[in-house]
Amino acid sequence: MPSPLVECIPNFSEARRSEVVEAIVAAIAAAGVTVLDRHSDSDHNRTVVTYVGSPGAVEEAAFQGVRKAAELINLDKHTGTHPRIGATDVVPFVPLSEVRMEDCVAMARRLGERVGRELNLPVYLYEEAATQPARVNLENIRRGQYEGLKVEIETHPERKPDFGPSRLGTAGATIIGARHPLIAYNVYLDTGDVAIAKAIAKAIRQSSGGLPCVKALGMLVDGKAQVSMNLTNFRQTPVYRAVEAIRREAARYGVSVHHSELVGLIPQEALIDSAVWYLQLDGFNADQVLEQRLYAAAAISGPATGISFLDDLAAATPTPGGGSAAAHAGAMGAALVAMVARLTIGKKKYAAVEAQMNEILNQVERLRRELTAAVDEDAQAFEGVLAAFKLPKATPEQEKVRAEAIEKATLQAAQVPLAVAEKSVSVMALAERAVALGNLNAISDGASAAAMAHAALTSAGYNVRTNVNSLADKDAGEPLLSKLHTLEGKAVKLEKNIQKSIQERGGFSLA
Repeated sequence: MPSPLVECIPNFSEARRSEVVEAIVAAIAAAGVTVLDRHSDSDHNRTVVTYVGSPGAVEEAAFQGVRKAAELINLDKHTGTHPRIGATDVVPFVPLSEVRMEDCVAMARRLGERVGRELNLPVYLYEEAATQPARVNLENIRRGQYEGLKVEIETHPERKPDFGPSRLGTAGATIIGARHPLIAYNVYLDTGDVAIAKAIAKAIRQSSGGLPCVKALGMLVDGKAQVSMNLTNFRQTPVYRAVEAIRREAARYGVSVHHSELVGLIPQEALIDSAVWYLQLDGFNADQVLEQRLYAAAAISGPATGISFLDDLAAATPTPGGGSAAAHAGAMGAALVAMVARLTIGKKKYAAVEAQMNEILNQVERLRRELTAAVDEDAQAFEGVLAAFKLPKATPEQEKVRAEAIEKATLQAAQVPLAVAEKSVSVMALAERAVALGNLNAISDGASAAAMAHAALTSAGYNVRTNVNSLADKDAGEPLLSKLHTLEGKAVKLEKNIQKSIQERGGFSLA
């Protein structure tokens, strides 16, 4: 069964300072999500980041992005052609796989409450998460932009935010919601007359009686008039229909389409629909796309996650082996600690330990990424040993080169699992804290995290010892063994502390 997957596409009011954009993206990625795309437009002075992940990771990543943007962006100094009311202007959640729209609405409301409470920022809920009919449409909330809202939020009751204070600081306000997939698409005209772009935008947008599910603005970008669009349902109004409507309207003013651009990502279906329409393909079937057949074939053999790794592990090949399995087990332990942290954060009962749980979450997600990467690193290290053994040895000189290469590769093959062992003990230490402080309902998951990490340590230790034993220079392996002994001793103490916390908190009987 596919894993739950949510997409998030936050828009930040910055594109001209690359260091600020990098810091925001790094904060998002650190939460354990996959960043798929970023699009920065200096005229708009706006960056759109697209990332995906599990619901919990996506929600946490959104919070970290909002927090970092609030630290680094001052809207009193911000200029750009795109309407905005906040440093993080809008944060939409989009359900992709095994997630309902209702789940994304709940995510939006939880995030909104947390941003208002922890960051002291005004938050408005929109689209499917809106609490008022007038706030379903983004344009209504953005009315007056940052400068207008700064006054109205304190004087107009209808501008009172859903969460947070009724006043704006330099980070402005944030709009958070849940919606269906959206295509952000801009069409440039071969004129610099922005009035024409505005007239065309008015003609095609739904709010003015134009095409359904189309939002459009006219603006000047790079010296050309631009019709900037959001297609909120590409099945009702396909991309090609919107473009052709612009082309027809432009002809009325004696201008034409110069080029267009995509902001962020687009569903493959939308591109195929446009290709079929423009090429006038008769009887076309999506299965005729080569990549579709390849994806289908890959799906039959199993997803490229845990199942494929276990198949590779079970194969009659030397890699991946025990060292990779150790790293995989350590990563699973880290994932369980992250789960406990996320099940604790945001709960009123555990408000006193929320800061500590956030710290645990940040540290363990970093360890999870590093241990996941170590799965391949261990396999590559052992393949290096195998490659060294295949070097020629016909002459004394070749024999010497081969022996040195084997020694170097073997030492590396011992160092990689030692690093896994060290990270696994760090996971155990975070599991200890999670068991002692975290949600009592997840105490067994915290204990399981420690058990997985301890198993990773044991497995990694076997690989350290066997490679050290193969070294010709035994002295080179002594520091590695000494460090391993220290880690194993620390793990024993951590396990005892975890069992003690379980008994003290009355989680379950260890008898």
